Amino acid sequence: MANGNDGDLKAKLAQARAVIAHLMEKASYDGAEAQRALAYFDDDGFDANFLPWPRHEEEGLRPEDLNAANDG
Repeated sequence: MANGNDGDLKAKLAQARAVIAHLMEKASYDGAEAQRALAYFDDDGFDANFLPWPRHEEEGLRPEDLNAANDG
């Protein structure tokens, strides 16, 4: 979007937010990180620290909790 204007960029952000909201609904995912993503794309500001996403530690999950090899 190097040639896009401010209105085009805002429209693209609105589209991205709509897609994210739809995917979250389909996945039944509505945790704090999901809400953080929606809030971020609802805002005009840029946060260089938005990523990584999701931040599992804020959801209460540790990396070892996500490793299927630890199931047992």
